[in-house]
Amino acid sequence: MNNPIELSLEQQFSIHSFANQVQDMSHEQAKDFLVKLYEQMVVREATYKELLKHQWGLDGTGLA
Repeated sequence: MNNPIELSLEQQFSIHSFANQVQDMSHEQAKDFLVKLYEQMVVREATYKELLKHQWGLDGTGLA
């Protein structure tokens, strides 16, 4: 992607607020949080894939 997506002011504020919260974490808290965040990202990606497969009829239920 050559053109990065522009974030809204609300999204930019949210990122800044998140950065402040992370700054106050201990090293162990940050590592634990990072693992949980990665797990959520993987689950979200799998959910999107399943939703797209269903929407496009690639899961065997849409094109009967």
